[in-house]
Amino acid sequence: MSNLIVVDNPKTWTLSIPGVPLVAAKTYLTEPPYTEIENAKVFNLCRSYRYQTAGYYVSLLAMARGHKPLPSIATIQDMKTASMVRLASEDLQELIDAGLKPVHSNSFTLSIYFGHNLAKRYDELSSRLFRMFACPLLRAEFGKEEEGWRLQSIRPIAGNDVPESHREFVVTAALDFFAQRRFPHARRPAPQYDIAILRNRQEKTRPSNDSALRKFAKAARRLRMGVELIEREDFGRLAEFDALFIRETTSVNHYTYRFARKAAAEGLVVIDDPDSITKCANKVYLAELLDRHNIPHPRTLIVHRDNRDEVLERIGLPCILKQPDSYFSLGVVKVEDAATLDAEITRLLEISDLVIAQEFVPTDFDWRIGVLDRRPLFACKYFMADRHWQITRADANGDRDYGRVEAVPLEHVPVAVLNTALRAAKLIGDGLYGVDLKELDERVCVIEVNDNPNIDAGCEDRVLKDELYERIMRVFLARIQQRKEASGLYPP
Repeated sequence: MSNLIVVDNPKTWTLSIPGVPLVAAKTYLTEPPYTEIENAKVFNLCRSYRYQTAGYYVSLLAMARGHKPLPSIATIQDMKTASMVRLASEDLQELIDAGLKPVHSNSFTLSIYFGHNLAKRYDELSSRLFRMFACPLLRAEFGKEEEGWRLQSIRPIAGNDVPESHREFVVTAALDFFAQRRFPHARRPAPQYDIAILRNRQEKTRPSNDSALRKFAKAARRLRMGVELIEREDFGRLAEFDALFIRETTSVNHYTYRFARKAAAEGLVVIDDPDSITKCANKVYLAELLDRHNIPHPRTLIVHRDNRDEVLERIGLPCILKQPDSYFSLGVVKVEDAATLDAEITRLLEISDLVIAQEFVPTDFDWRIGVLDRRPLFACKYFMADRHWQITRADANGDRDYGRVEAVPLEHVPVAVLNTALRAAKLIGDGLYGVDLKELDERVCVIEVNDNPNIDAGCEDRVLKDELYERIMRVFLARIQQRKEASGLYPP
């Protein structure tokens, strides 16, 4: 992958970075050779990124050419958006307070050069901000308020505005950045495309274990796609990639949703896409959707303050109460008597104006049908945890006991289970879903559709093994190629 530094006027440029071509913005924008370079990383160091300036058009046309601009148009907009700066400040609050604690004034300016600052003690904060707002040269302004330090603004620094005393450091930081492993080694075949896999190493209920993530990466590389595991702090780097695969638990009121939204805005192939997260994250939506399309599901009532007394008559006891944004058995309770029912409904209505009440359907196991691209991908039986009515049981310390998982070949899955799962998933979209169902005699009913299904090595992959990971990566590859072809960036 070629690296280019684009500046307004190379003749007046004061930073010399060996081995990286320096190109005038006008040359990059207008001369044919630069429209034909494939997979270039474009480091846009123009003086201004204001709308319709040369700097703005460098990043915009880099996207159109299939190049990877730094900063991207989305990052340029994020730096100007107060809400994004505020979110960054909130996300990094502990790090900001710890880093700026020795500062005695009420304001502080941090210069960030390719993720670094001259003072080593600010390196971690500089790195995190650079990963959130991926722009080569940044200036962050902080102010001290009653609650502590706050990031007030972040903006690009023009290369010629770097103080002379900092220039040697900037060159070193740039060379270190270009030498990082995200740039393919010259002796290895360069990947056609790059996929980011978002994960959270601290998450206890993460949807893919480390072994599965390694298998995803190997499968992608077999298809000549580069893979990088990214985390929350890498929000600003999304424009470097062609696709985003979210492998941590998603929620609308969560940074995973912001990742999905930004990736989609950048034109990346995204799984889980923001629309799927929105639909699957709320059990009220799913209950209404399944009912409207006559998908069989347990008897359900959407409960609010005016109809809470109808639960006993319409659903009966025992029954299940669900917080609308519940996931992985969290926020789901079983009630067996009227007093507990009343208390739990009161508790849940303090959290949400709507609550789900559902008939209790006891079974030894739940079916989980994995669906991708509107096709069945895998099937498992999730057995209930020992002496419990759910597939997982948490103790007082938060430790979890899981039921047995049995992978089942798709050809051995009852036709009614498979067809019902596909009908339900189709209502959500064409992403990666896990449809949970119960089978009772001749009755099959959908419990829920998950947008972020577990795919763990040793569980869901027991039938297909490595082929499971490759099938998912093939869908990414096909979608990336379709987008490139549709935009004229991929030969038909």
